[in-house]
Amino acid sequence: MSANPGQDILSILTTAQNREQFLEQHWRGSLEEYLSIVRNNPEVTRSAHERLYDMIMSYGSSEYVDNKKDVTHYRFFDDPEGDGRDAIYGLDIQLMKLVNIFKSAAKRYGTEKRVVLLHGPVGSAKSTIVRLLKKGLETYSTKAEGAIYTFGWEIGEGDAAKIEWCPMHEEPLHLVPERLREDVLAKLNADRGNDQAQVRIEGDLCPFCRQQFSELLEQNEGDLRQVFARVRVKRLTLSEKDRIGIGTFQPKDEKNQDSTELTGDINYRKIAEYGSDSDPRAFNFDGEFNVANRGLIEFIEVLKLDVAFLYDLLGASQEHKIKPKKFPQTDIDEVIIGHTNEPEYRKLQNNEYMEALRDRTVKVDVPYITKLREEIKIYVKDFSSHRIQVHIAPHTIEMAAMWAVLTRLEEPKKHNLTLMQKLKLYNGKTLPGYTEDNVKELRKSSNREGLDGISPRYIQDKISNALVDESASHINPFMVLKELESGLKHHSLISSDEVRTRYKELLAEVRKEYEDVVKNEVQRAIVADEDAISRLCANYLDNVKAYTQREKVRNPFTGQDEAPDERLMRAIEEKIDIPENRKEDFRREIMNYIGALAVDHKVFDYRSNERLHKALELKLFEDQKDTIKLTSLVTSVVDKETQEKIDIVKARLINNFGYNDESATDVLHFVASIFARGDSKEG
Repeated sequence: MSANPGQDILSILTTAQNREQFLEQHWRGSLEEYLSIVRNNPEVTRSAHERLYDMIMSYGSSEYVDNKKDVTHYRFFDDPEGDGRDAIYGLDIQLMKLVNIFKSAAKRYGTEKRVVLLHGPVGSAKSTIVRLLKKGLETYSTKAEGAIYTFGWEIGEGDAAKIEWCPMHEEPLHLVPERLREDVLAKLNADRGNDQAQVRIEGDLCPFCRQQFSELLEQNEGDLRQVFARVRVKRLTLSEKDRIGIGTFQPKDEKNQDSTELTGDINYRKIAEYGSDSDPRAFNFDGEFNVANRGLIEFIEVLKLDVAFLYDLLGASQEHKIKPKKFPQTDIDEVIIGHTNEPEYRKLQNNEYMEALRDRTVKVDVPYITKLREEIKIYVKDFSSHRIQVHIAPHTIEMAAMWAVLTRLEEPKKHNLTLMQKLKLYNGKTLPGYTEDNVKELRKSSNREGLDGISPRYIQDKISNALVDESASHINPFMVLKELESGLKHHSLISSDEVRTRYKELLAEVRKEYEDVVKNEVQRAIVADEDAISRLCANYLDNVKAYTQREKVRNPFTGQDEAPDERLMRAIEEKIDIPENRKEDFRREIMNYIGALAVDHKVFDYRSNERLHKALELKLFEDQKDTIKLTSLVTSVVDKETQEKIDIVKARLINNFGYNDESATDVLHFVASIFARGDSKEG
């Protein structure tokens, strides 16, 4: 241990700083040097939409097929910079639509003149998506490929000289007078093909820089070279905290809304210095639209804006201009993105005064997740074992997520399909009689799915409640489901008793599903002897082969040829509900499957056929459960031999399925109680 720990810690802090990177990100130079940068790297002059799109694409993407639809997954939304803290799950199709809007805007196809509106229920990740975009732009601006520049004016001489930076961080090429732009662009884009990045000059100087430019031009008798010699260019790092290139606006009370929050306000202290409130140097260009120039502005609950207040938003989106008080229209270059919930959006649709806004809006629905495996990822991230000290029993998070997804699904129109089966189909499970086309059709016919239901926040809160219960050394599905049910009484977003009753009924469905899952798990732990399953499988297949080929079976004990053991075959087949009139079809399917594997030089294994595997496990369980006497667990009397067998099963639950000693004991008692009451139907 060092004698001076403070010095050691300071040393860690100072050596971690990369000064070379710092100097690169804080580069300063002349306009001439900047023009050389532009000539070599025109990407530095990209529009805000181009930069945002390129930023997303810089993280790469992958393709996959979902219900016969090509889907792109953008890795940016996994939050690689934040180690996945803000990762978005289960919304790839919606994020594809969003990225396509940015792509279209980057190519100037029209969507750059629109407000991007994320619409969905509370807690559906709208804010998280925008937060990711803001963080992404901040990080991208610090990288070489995301470099962006602005400029200022050197005022005064010698030691008294100071630099007045452009308050709107605008593009230095705005300094090129309109009449000279064509010639300058011809030079900058010389020898560049149409497929290469082209430099564009869009927009004019802000009022402050226009004033400085005019004064310097007058002082130097029209000599532009002398004016440009006073220009200083610097690398810009976007930062929401420093209010550079990232703006956030949240409407307050409608009566107190003031447009100066968006477009800036007069600086009354400086009026005395400059003599007029219309002098741009006596104006604070610090409204959210001003500070967000070159980057992105987020409107939280955008539709709560007062109608009169929306004119600034309309001009900013369609014309890329804002109107600061007492000044002409001023150019801006920024992505405008807002988010709103369902009730607010319905108000927009019913308000005829909002027609102009509707016309300038591109809406992206951000629903709740309807795929169970994606919903589970949210809670696994929040309640992972390295963050939570309390043991969470297997299936606890899964069952909570299952209930959340069920509340968001619409009842199937097909009478032979349950809501639980629909959930499983959406989750990628196959069901007899349902193809990918059927699932695609199911999704199409359910246009409101994901826009109603329970939010992930409610689930997170209730899991947290169960975790902080000091009397619990671990939590299991029943504890969490109990929390979920008790919270329904006071849930502020449940609109009626009818909905509350439906949600309670869905909790009962989840409990039933959990019973089936946990019974199956205990059964698998009991019959975990793979040799026994292999022997039973071989015996079954010998009999099936003999049956389908009209042959006899050699009895290994007597050596006699006997008829196929119909009783054994049916005992196994009945475990997976194969009716008497379908037994021949099932047996031929198995033999055809084995034959197809043999053609490919592959050997059949009981694990390769899920239904047969399940049937074998259930048959073996039925044969063994009486020897284990699981039901004796619900009594106080357990003999030594039975206890040893139960301990073996418990060890398998701990080692193979993720239980700890207490949760494994709970599960065994629970399953024992099911069999004790005669509920021995295996599912």
